[in-house]
Amino acid sequence: MILVTPLSAVEVTIRLRQPSHLVTLLSPEHMIETPKGIAAERHLRLAVNDVAEAWAAEVPPAPYHVLQLLEFGRGWNAEAPILVHCWAGISRSMAAAFILLCDRFGPGSEQAIAQQIRVRAPHAFPNPLLVAYADAELGRRGRMVAAAQSIGRGTIVAEGCVVEFPLAFDAP
Repeated sequence: MILVTPLSAVEVTIRLRQPSHLVTLLSPEHMIETPKGIAAERHLRLAVNDVAEAWAAEVPPAPYHVLQLLEFGRGWNAEAPILVHCWAGISRSMAAAFILLCDRFGPGSEQAIAQQIRVRAPHAFPNPLLVAYADAELGRRGRMVAAAQSIGRGTIVAEGCVVEFPLAFDAP
């Protein structure tokens, strides 16, 4: 299972759900240390600003961030949850969850995964720059980008909630 949370829910989610791995996507100035309950080698810290255009920030998402995420995700055996978070649990973390799920499920799964994101997280708005880089890296020929765009902006909220994405689900 992939769990997505805002930063404010990380500690309680670790305590209650006991994930084996943690992915943090925060701006460099807000980056956190590895929380209690997570081994340092099982914590991927991606220091990126939440922007949709590379020119719009000092540290925008880049292709190498996606490569790091994919490598980290492929090292997760899924025996315990992986927890993915950003500041609000809306954009960077939802993009990371989408990327991890698309990698696990393989080509052709993009639209079903995007629909599950919308069903489970009405507030989700996966970061389009991360999605575009993952689409290119995974050779999805625009399917990830199109799927993420198809679910729209979502419900506007200041902060998301804890969202669960099982590694098996039926298409909506």
